[in-house]
Amino acid sequence: MYIRKLGVLTAVCAAAIALAPAASAAPGPRAACPDAGPNVLRCLTTFTPAAVRALADGPVGWGADDLVSAYRLPASAGPDTVVGISIAYDAPNLEADLAAYRAQYGLPPCTTANGCFTKVNQQGAAAPLPEADFGWALESTLDVSMVSAACPSCRIVVVEGNTPGFADLAETEDTAVRLGAKVVSNSYGAREGGAPLAYASHYQHPGVTVVASSGDTGFTAASYPAVLASTVAVGGTTLARDPDSARGWAESAWEYGGSGCSAYITKPKWQKDTHCGKRTVADVAAVADSVAIFNADAGGWLPVNGTSASAPFVAGLYGRSGRAGVAGPADLYAHASQFVDITTGHNDPAGAGKKCGGDYLCVAGAGYDAPTGVGVPNGLTGF
Repeated sequence: MYIRKLGVLTAVCAAAIALAPAASAAPGPRAACPDAGPNVLRCLTTFTPAAVRALADGPVGWGADDLVSAYRLPASAGPDTVVGISIAYDAPNLEADLAAYRAQYGLPPCTTANGCFTKVNQQGAAAPLPEADFGWALESTLDVSMVSAACPSCRIVVVEGNTPGFADLAETEDTAVRLGAKVVSNSYGAREGGAPLAYASHYQHPGVTVVASSGDTGFTAASYPAVLASTVAVGGTTLARDPDSARGWAESAWEYGGSGCSAYITKPKWQKDTHCGKRTVADVAAVADSVAIFNADAGGWLPVNGTSASAPFVAGLYGRSGRAGVAGPADLYAHASQFVDITTGHNDPAGAGKKCGGDYLCVAGAGYDAPTGVGVPNGLTGF
């Protein structure tokens, strides 16, 4: 179901409709933004309505404190880098939802009043904002939450496109940069092709690091804009506690995380893998499975999944590193040894790696592999 409604009140109604269980549907994850057809981008979040918990009951899923531990983030908050969020439609309760998340994890307030939080339309104005959409609002909530977990000191600029069309979201990218973003996160994707690639220049800004989700349908055609050589393509992992390891955590390739071999983009000189003659996705990875967010329209705390979580988290790490706008995808490969190599799992849900013949394009292994790239963060050193 693809829901679009006008205004705050109808957005809440849309949430109720979206969350109401269908009589014929089995309980389980559903796409926040189901495929709306050609010439549009799709947000990459899935959620389980039955897992929603009230504010007083607390989070379910991995929270900011878990991610700090798993990825060995420093105690110091870092600089106040501006991180841009390119997104479609309005999320009317976004600032309040972010406030609940940050309060839960002891993060400093990030508000319009203190200059940390800004939300504008695709032209950069505070009003009028686009119409509201429950699924994209859920995505927005995830994006700002993950940036906050990665970089509590970063300022956040959310730029809302009128639609998820290629042109509108390309404009949000340009606007985020114009408003001072040094890193821009894009938690959406579409199959690469001539139509989306016509807007590639909007994801190439000198002095800005652009980050994008690799996709949520496993090993398949490469996803735009992640496939662009100028973009840091972020794959997904499944995270678990492992008290028997020195790290205290275990991680494997998320079975739905996107990877692919481009049919269009020339292989960058910094990519050395040999079974894809053009650009390979992804470059790096982070948790994409069971991440906690708070969304009032959804009913409270809920776990969500998707490389939509991985990309803004990595964007926040660029912001926290102080090298946003300087570092890009090439640097990841140059500093591959500074990441935690992910050597287990695959992203071929139906065939357990058969789709790529057990190759690194869909099966994690030692060194570079397409589902997890050079690995997952180990502090900020690789960025």
